[in-house]
Amino acid sequence: MAELGPEERALFETVATPLYEETALSGGLKEDDPRIAEGGPLRDALDLLVSLNLLVHDQDNAIYLPVDPSTVQSHVVAPMSQRGAELLGESSEWARAFAGLSQAWRRSPTAVRGPITEFHGRAIQTFINGAVAEAEEELLTAQPQTGRERASLKAAAARDRSAIDRGVKMRTLYQHSARRHGLTREYVSEVSAHGAEVRTLDEFFNRMIVIDRRLAVIPGPGGTTEAIAIQEPALVAYLVDVFERAWERARPFTNTERSMMNDIAREQRAMTIRMLIEGHSDPVSAKRLGVSARTFAGYVADLKSEYDAETRFQLGYTMGQMGVSGREDE
Repeated sequence: MAELGPEERALFETVATPLYEETALSGGLKEDDPRIAEGGPLRDALDLLVSLNLLVHDQDNAIYLPVDPSTVQSHVVAPMSQRGAELLGESSEWARAFAGLSQAWRRSPTAVRGPITEFHGRAIQTFINGAVAEAEEELLTAQPQTGRERASLKAAAARDRSAIDRGVKMRTLYQHSARRHGLTREYVSEVSAHGAEVRTLDEFFNRMIVIDRRLAVIPGPGGTTEAIAIQEPALVAYLVDVFERAWERARPFTNTERSMMNDIAREQRAMTIRMLIEGHSDPVSAKRLGVSARTFAGYVADLKSEYDAETRFQLGYTMGQMGVSGREDE
């Protein structure tokens, strides 16, 4: 019997099962049925049922006949259960073997790296995944950029769900712009359903992960290609304090009430004004707001229309004359 996996099970549940039921009720399936001809829509389902011995070919009568499923099930399920038990046992042995390596590493002089460690390239995600897998109490994460790929967010969702389901509390900060990012909304919906808390903020902040308030991971000078793991208690406590202050100012991601959405729009407008007054370039301003340069240009165009200005210079002059600073709410 061929190896069976999720794809075969999906085919079995959606197509092969209805075909089997039809065959059983009608007393058989004629071999000249065009649906099961080579390239036909039910050919794969037929091949699967035959491979599972749920249908047998009666050559004399040119028909496929159904077989009692109870006589077949054990031949399919039992080997899988046996392989599962063998894999569980083998995984335990591997865990024990790695535990021995960890002890040897801790005794090695090269293991003493101090409170700060640098990681580069693919090693960054490997380290983060391992650290999150060892989390026992709390995860604090800040994600200033929303342009993450579907595969990356899917892997992050699976990793974070696993942590939450074993009792780890999780809080995540995004910028307001994340509310308009479809993939991010899907991720937030998934982890929120498992108990995570997610909020958004107008201000720029950098990427950060804090695990159990003992380990913090932040970007290095090289940006996304370099990360720094910090285990110095005072530095980690400082970063936690920065996170908590931002958290208090942030707004719940799942709250979509009109009044709050109006507040968010007002905060983004004020941030755009501050970026203009401070003279930042569009790419820098867009990054600070967590949006694309094109979206930021749209914000500026809205302000020009609001203040009846044709150029940015005229916009800045008009706002200056009116005493607009982008900090009025503060």
